[in-house]
Amino acid sequence: MATKTAVKASKEKQSTRSQKKSVNTSLVSFDGEYFYAVGRRKSAVAQVRIYKYEGADEKAYVVNEKLMKDYFPTSNEWDIFLESLRVSGMEGRYGVSVLVRGGGISGQAQAIRLGLARALTKMDEGLKPVLKAQGLLTRDARVVERKKPGLRKARRSPQWSKR
Repeated sequence: MATKTAVKASKEKQSTRSQKKSVNTSLVSFDGEYFYAVGRRKSAVAQVRIYKYEGADEKAYVVNEKLMKDYFPTSNEWDIFLESLRVSGMEGRYGVSVLVRGGGISGQAQAIRLGLARALTKMDEGLKPVLKAQGLLTRDARVVERKKPGLRKARRSPQWSKR
């Protein structure tokens, strides 16, 4: 008896999982040729694809199968996300699809910015001087410093009392 209920419960869980996956498929679907690049920041890695998409609006920016405005909570991350497109003058002409993993929200937004800049330079070499002048093609190599043995954190030593 207990096994039948367990099997039934697992089937119900599987059916709810498949329903959750099908919710996000109503987003914009991109077709045709695209330009691909990878951006990294801290421990975040963003795989960016740029598609030709006329009349692109906020629905043309998809991050992990969600709209950009749903994925990033504040306008600060939106500005970081769109900075490469804004500087190059390509905002509104292209759709962007991103798969990003690792890190936090800010690191992910900065990884996407670098990936977008790299993809734009693959698309049009003439944009490279403009993006480079703004520092958008430079990979920020700063990462978290490792913890050392004998210390509490990377540099924090244990508390010491003289007496």
